[in-house]
Amino acid sequence: QVQLVESGGGLVQAGGALRLSCAASGRTFSPYAMGWLRQAPGKEREFVSAITWSGSMRATYYVDSVKGRFTISRDNAKNMVYLQMNNLKPDDTAVYYCAAVLTARNVRRIDEYDYWGQGTQVTVAT
Repeated sequence: QVQLVESGGGLVQAGGALRLSCAASGRTFSPYAMGWLRQAPGKEREFVSAITWSGSMRATYYVDSVKGRFTISRDNAKNMVYLQMNNLKPDDTAVYYCAAVLTARNVRRIDEYDYWGQGTQVTVAT
């Protein structure tokens, strides 16, 4: 059983910043990658970012709309993954989910993720 718990969401003004955190727990937590995905009101859930979990050859992935603004990182010793979100825009308003994919799949595909957190709300005021 793997459990993921997000934190760090909140209400910010446009141009502000937030850092989301995801704490993972489980007997043997060793996914291929951890990702952040989001769902805005009235829209489908979308991929935001992902990072490979282990090894020295770290790989990161971002949806085009957040490149240059968001940064994903990990701390394997703490089983934590983070999403630093800078220069937030109203269009970033969404529930953000932390998720884990166990095998080397397409990390940009929503339905490939095996475990999901409950989500944390990010609201960016106009």
